[in-house]
Amino acid sequence: MARNGLAQLIESADGIELIGAAASGEQALELLEAGAEADVALMDLSMPGIGGIEATRRIRERTGGPRVVMLTAFDDRERILDALDAGAVGYLLKDAETEEIFDGIRVAAAGDSPIAPRAAAQLVRERQERTGPTLTDREREVLTLVAEGLQNKLIARRLGISEKTVKAHLTSVFATIGVSDRTQAALWARRHGLIDDEPAAPPP
Repeated sequence: MARNGLAQLIESADGIELIGAAASGEQALELLEAGAEADVALMDLSMPGIGGIEATRRIRERTGGPRVVMLTAFDDRERILDALDAGAVGYLLKDAETEEIFDGIRVAAAGDSPIAPRAAAQLVRERQERTGPTLTDREREVLTLVAEGLQNKLIARRLGISEKTVKAHLTSVFATIGVSDRTQAALWARRHGLIDDEPAAPPP
């Protein structure tokens, strides 16, 4: 029912022609093998037989195959990344407004990548977790010295800045890395390799 309803909606959209509808990944591949020429394929993740991820991978292996846009209820990061890794160019959610889906089809056909805001937010979080929060060079210097146990006055003297500026940098650092005090900041710095986990050996 959902597929038929969506097909009827797409047929009513301006500038979009429905080539065919499939109930499974196998049927989608059969349509293409039978000569159906589509610019965009809307693909569900959960289907009987070949699922959306594998169907997308096989479609993208075809020379001149359609650009695949996922249209699914799942908005978890793992599925989003799996879909994009398989070759999908877009990721839309089933609770989207009808016009959002139409716009997504048009955007994909034009060569761009329609991504639902919730899916985009998951990708941003994934990137942040991979690369870590972004600190300025000065913030890294201040954080490193905090992790080494220096107080603000000594940090200011070491860096040639005012103690007030040190406090401002620390406020920004705490907010960026998601901690609330110097101890947590020092632990974060050690975990992320800003300083050695073990203290340096004293000189002989």
